[in-house]
Amino acid sequence: MRTIGIGGAGSKIAVKLDAQSVVVNISEVELSKIPTSGEKIQASLRDGSGVFQGARMDPQIGLEAYGSVSRQLSNLVRGAMVIAATGGGTGNGITAGILKELAGRAEKIAVEEKTVFALVLPYAKMEPDEFVINTSDFLNGPVAAAIDSGNTGNIFMFSNRCKFEKQLAEDKYNQMIVNSLRDFFAIPAKNAQLKLLEEHIDQADFALYLSKPYFNHFTSFNYNPDNDFGKQLSARWNPLLLPPEQAIEALFLLEVPAGNDGTCFYNILKYFNDQDVKPLYSVVENPNLKNPRVSVSLLYSRKPAEEVQDLNRESEEHAQTKVRRTIDQYVELEPLQVNLDNEAAKVKSDGQDDVIAMLKRINKL
Repeated sequence: MRTIGIGGAGSKIAVKLDAQSVVVNISEVELSKIPTSGEKIQASLRDGSGVFQGARMDPQIGLEAYGSVSRQLSNLVRGAMVIAATGGGTGNGITAGILKELAGRAEKIAVEEKTVFALVLPYAKMEPDEFVINTSDFLNGPVAAAIDSGNTGNIFMFSNRCKFEKQLAEDKYNQMIVNSLRDFFAIPAKNAQLKLLEEHIDQADFALYLSKPYFNHFTSFNYNPDNDFGKQLSARWNPLLLPPEQAIEALFLLEVPAGNDGTCFYNILKYFNDQDVKPLYSVVENPNLKNPRVSVSLLYSRKPAEEVQDLNRESEEHAQTKVRRTIDQYVELEPLQVNLDNEAAKVKSDGQDDVIAMLKRINKL
C-alpha cells in the first residue's frame, strides 16, 4: 500500500513507515527536511503580491492550496493510506480537499482503490485551542461527509493524549504509531508465512476489510486463555488510538506457540458472537512465541460529531481551569488614597513645574 504524508507531522510519520512515501507540504523549507526517497510534492498558494505563502496554521489556506495539486493527488490516493495531523493548516486543509473530492464522486469506488486515513488528533487538554477548533471543523465537515458517502476506507483515529500524558518526544511517539501500524498490517503476511491452524486472512480479505468506511481501532496483546477475553481486551485498548465504540465488524489473528492446538480461539469467537458480531479470523502457529498472542481490530461507526463533542468538552474543561487559576491568582489591592493638591505642592517644591502643568491640563489641579 502506498503511503502519503500530508503536512509536517503526517510526513514525518509516513517516512518512518515507508522510506519511499510521497510527502506533501506547502512550505518548501519543511518539505526539504523530510528524508524520503519517494516523491515530494509542493502545494502552492500565492498571496496578493504573487509571493508563495505557507498555511500559517490556517486550514482554509491548506484547502485552497490543494487546488494546485488536486489532479496529481486524486490519482495517488487511490488504494493508498493518507497520514495527516488535523490540528494545523496544511495537514488539515489538504486532507480535507482529498476527503471532499472522495465524498463528491458519483461513482462507486472499487475495493482496491479505497483510500485509508490515519489521522492524528490533538489532545485538547494540553494543546492550543486553535488546534481543537480546526479539528472540530474537520471532523464535522469533510470526515463526516466522506463517511456518509461510503467512498472512504478505514479511518484510524490516533490521539496525542498518550504523547502528552507520558511526556514522549515527538520522534519516539511517531515511531510508536509506526510500530503499531506495522503490527496490524502484518496480519496477511503472517497468514502467508506461518502454519495455518484455523481459517485464514489473505491479502484480498484484508483489503476488503480495510475498504469499509468505518473507524478502526486495533490492538494486540499476549492472550491468557484461562481468563475472560472481553476483560483482557478492554484492559488492553491501543493507547495511541481513540477508544472504540460497539463493534460493527471485527477481525482477529491468534498466534499460538508450536505444538499448541489453538482451540482457545473459540473463547474469542464466543465473545464476538455474544456481541452479535461475526469476525473475520485466523489462527496460526508461531514457533517464536512462548505464549498465545492476539491481534484484534474493531470497526465502529461513532459519528465524527461525537468525537467533536469530546474534544470540545475537554477544551471547555481546560478553559474553565484557566479561568479558575486566573481568579485564584487575582490579588485585591487596597485603594491608595492620594491628595492631588498635596502631591502637586510636593512636586512644585521640587521644581517640577512641568509635571504641575500636565496635571492642570488634564484637570487634576
